[in-house]
Amino acid sequence: MSIFIDTNVLLDVMLCRNDFYPDSRAVFDIVETNDINAFVSAVSMTNIFYILRKFKQSINDVYSLMDDLSALFTIAPVTENTIINAMALRWKDFEDAVQFISAQGVNAKYIITRNKSDFETFEIPCLSPSEYIAQFKK
Repeated sequence: MSIFIDTNVLLDVMLCRNDFYPDSRAVFDIVETNDINAFVSAVSMTNIFYILRKFKQSINDVYSLMDDLSALFTIAPVTENTIINAMALRWKDFEDAVQFISAQGVNAKYIITRNKSDFETFEIPCLSPSEYIAQFKK
């Protein structure tokens, strides 16, 4: 099974966001201990690096965290076609459109996100981290 992880879930763990950390961390743990192909967008990686750099003192710490992310998740490419197809969607949030097209490209069964309403489609079901945990346990 392939899943696609939205940037907000990744940042919950990377920044230890108290309210969201437990469920988002549990998604990481499920990926780490099971045979799940988990993808993140190349765009997420650049955005996360930028945000982490603001919060961390050491660039080496940021690169170490990025190394951890890339070891756990497969980075879905963002190509010219990804961008063109995302623009064609005309969504309010272009980054979410890019992530959706990236998720399509890796045949994701689910998009794991805390902001399900940002994805203006039902083509790929969106689950919150807690919903994914419950689905996984079934």
